[in-house]
Amino acid sequence: KMANTNLQFKTNFAVSSKIEPFYKGGKVQISKDEKHIFCTCGSRVNVLEISTGKIVHSVEHDDQEDITSFALSCDDEVKQTPPSPLLVTASRALLLKQWDWKQAQCTRSWRAIHTVPVASMTFDSTSTLLATGGCDGTIKLWDVVKQYCTHNLKGSSGVVHLVQFHPDIGRLQLFSSSLDCGIRLWDLRSSQCVCVLQSHYSAVTSLCFSTDGHLRFFFFFQSCVFKSHFSGRDKICTVWDLKTKKAKRTVPVYEAVEGVVLLPENEDFSQIGVKSKDLHFITAGSKGVLRVWESSTARCVHTQTLSSTFNPVSGEEEEEEQQDDDPRSLTYLLHLPISSRLATVTAEHNILLYQLPALTTQQQFVGYNDEVLDVKFLGKGDSHIVVATNSCQLKVFELLTNSCQILYGHTDTVLSLDVFKKDSLFASCAKDRSVRVWQMDSDGGQVRCVAQGSSHTNAVGSIACSRLKSSFIVSGSQDCTVKVWDLPVDLPSTGADIHQLTASSTEKAHDKDINSVAVSPNDKLLASGSQDRTAKLWSLAEEGSVGLLGVFRGHRRGVWAVCFSPVDQVLATSSADGTAKLWSLQDFSCLKTFEGHDASVLKVIFVSRGTQLLTSGSDGLVKLWTIKTNECVKTLDAHQDKVWGLHASRKDDKVVTASADSNITVWVDVTEVELAEEQAKQEDHILKKQKLSNLLHEKKYLKALGLAISLDQPHTVLTVIKAIRQGEDRRELLENTLLKLRVDQKESLLRYCVVWNTNARNCQDAQAVLQVLLTHLPPEELLQYQGARTHLEGLIPYTERHMQRIGHLLQASMFLNYMWQKMRVTGSGPFSGKVLYVRTQMLLWTFFTELPQVEFPEHFRVSPCEKTAGKISALRTVTNNTAFHNGIIIMSCLLPLPRRHRNNFPDILWQLCLKTAFESHTVCLILVPIFSVL
Repeated sequence: KMANTNLQFKTNFAVSSKIEPFYKGGKVQISKDEKHIFCTCGSRVNVLEISTGKIVHSVEHDDQEDITSFALSCDDEVKQTPPSPLLVTASRALLLKQWDWKQAQCTRSWRAIHTVPVASMTFDSTSTLLATGGCDGTIKLWDVVKQYCTHNLKGSSGVVHLVQFHPDIGRLQLFSSSLDCGIRLWDLRSSQCVCVLQSHYSAVTSLCFSTDGHLRFFFFFQSCVFKSHFSGRDKICTVWDLKTKKAKRTVPVYEAVEGVVLLPENEDFSQIGVKSKDLHFITAGSKGVLRVWESSTARCVHTQTLSSTFNPVSGEEEEEEQQDDDPRSLTYLLHLPISSRLATVTAEHNILLYQLPALTTQQQFVGYNDEVLDVKFLGKGDSHIVVATNSCQLKVFELLTNSCQILYGHTDTVLSLDVFKKDSLFASCAKDRSVRVWQMDSDGGQVRCVAQGSSHTNAVGSIACSRLKSSFIVSGSQDCTVKVWDLPVDLPSTGADIHQLTASSTEKAHDKDINSVAVSPNDKLLASGSQDRTAKLWSLAEEGSVGLLGVFRGHRRGVWAVCFSPVDQVLATSSADGTAKLWSLQDFSCLKTFEGHDASVLKVIFVSRGTQLLTSGSDGLVKLWTIKTNECVKTLDAHQDKVWGLHASRKDDKVVTASADSNITVWVDVTEVELAEEQAKQEDHILKKQKLSNLLHEKKYLKALGLAISLDQPHTVLTVIKAIRQGEDRRELLENTLLKLRVDQKESLLRYCVVWNTNARNCQDAQAVLQVLLTHLPPEELLQYQGARTHLEGLIPYTERHMQRIGHLLQASMFLNYMWQKMRVTGSGPFSGKVLYVRTQMLLWTFFTELPQVEFPEHFRVSPCEKTAGKISALRTVTNNTAFHNGIIIMSCLLPLPRRHRNNFPDILWQLCLKTAFESHTVCLILVPIFSVL
């Protein structure tokens, strides 16, 4: 029996926030107001808001071709009327597109003219000229206001990977660099290359300008600093004098430099070693640190200090590491002058913001997480999440700002995480055969490693923390063993000290890899799940010993996850056989099996105080189950690949999921919100129905009709239409009412007419409404209605059927006039009236006496026929001497019958006519109209 039978079950979760990839390499640019970061991600350019870390805008090419380069105008706006934000992108399809990025709308597109994709782009300081450098070795300049190509510069060798205008737009000069390692200076007046600056032995990809105090023009820049790029880099920076076009100084930086920023003059940067007024610049490169250089002495005056969890490359390993792609190396360096900050981009696609002058880390955004293997809530009030991606680093995200800390310590891929009850402590394990314990500072939110241990002989695939207090951790490894690690009472308080853990107990647990371990809420039991298709229950003694209690057998494939119930003596397991099972800890029997996933069930956890389960699978789905009914209450679909990570918050109101598609999704429980909305909706519905009744009673048809349409109930709307058509001047009243409706209400009314028109009882009301709409509304307006063509096509077949039925009825009604004329002729003689009366009475007597004896079909033995027979029996007392009057009375009794019943009466009456032997013309005159109308 569950602990709390009155507990409100969860019924739904909604996405609260997502951490998704926004940068996968390529160009990065920051807007002039320093509020947004622009970066490429495949076929999209994403716009990241720095203050919140959220993607606020995204532009994408329709052809889904990757974007090779983009450029943002210097002042974010084009000089045109009205001004609009400007972003230009180039794709592999050789198209240039101009965007209003705030509205995510393409305002113009044109062919790039380049024969191969564009590799680099830039705007001039006035945002009117755009330069594009192609992989074909040509440079083209575009006037974005007048929209035409102004220059076609040829002469570069290979890919033109850098183009930049001279800051003084009056000079009309352009700098470019290609694979020939030179820097070309182009005069845009003559479209000629003025000179080629040669001092590097590898491609140049970055340059910046510094002012000369002796120059009168504020915007005139005299010297520039260039840096090298790509493997085989010459690892130098060169200072050039643009007047003499000669190199003034070469600064060896001893690393492959990826970005250079000049420090502003007349500012105090003494904290980073700037003691003189000489030119100083900051470099970023393969070592992953920022360094400050004095150009006049070619001396490094400051080197950035990394956090204790960031292990820099040692001198012995430097050359070896540089041969490979070092994830710690920096690929971009950008200056934010307004806020006095620097932005760097790492090889792992992380964007970091540093505050000058101290170069302290202010924010860090992760552009791409790769495959996410595990995730857990962390911190006070579950304000953070810790994530294990397909790398040796751990990432701690602050959910409010998406800012991230990267934790270094493991040397191979981190596979699993778990958190202690104390919200600031968590543990991790990795392929490097080690386990680590981390602690978050409650004040600053900084995380550091406080303990580590390594004695497994293979990768450690799962880890579990003690529940009652932070006393031990349990690890399960691919070496088929479980180990218990005791934690000290007092963990190190300084970042330099890391406690070395030793295993207090080791047990050979399974025959194959151990995928999951879990500790019971009272810290006395341990469960393990393995690829050998079994889960096992172990006892945990106070001295740390482990003893086998039982084996859970029943899964057809490997067990991926195990989890103890927080309130009951049951264990939940999930397996590669696509099921989750619930087991008794008493007799190790299977209590329930939950089937619904189409692939492996990778994680299972308890929610709602142990009354419900959440499972995640390889099919990318997360399912919510009610244990009592075995019912899948809700399926959450927000991932495109395996959902490896699943964890619930301490308050049980949020869930976080992480997938191999690089997305991390935070879900919030919306059960109470939806219940309150449903109750409010029902109350509002009741009030509207009462109001509708009052409006109909008061004959306020326009308001009644609008209210009925807002309820989206076709039958209620039909009731209002019938009420309108029952009054006086119904046609005029219907027209006045319908024509005063809004356009969206008329659309709904047209949709309802299609439904009404399928029923013969309601077709007259539908046709009346259609007559008003088709008569008073122009066809152009009707065709603008949503689904108008489909609705009108649906009306045609049923309308034709109704017209045929009315046509037959009209033909039959013509016999009434014919009978009237013949009866007047027949009754002209002196005795004709009496003869007609006698014969009519004999016919009625025969009809009334023979009617009960006629063998009716089965469907005539129903109450409508019996009621009609009773009406006809009442006519036996008729003494009117006008036979025509009697015939009309008979018809009035038969017509109320359903059509399928009336169709059988002509045959019955004809049989009665034959039985009587009255074949006079008068009898036929009475029967013919009856046959015809029926």
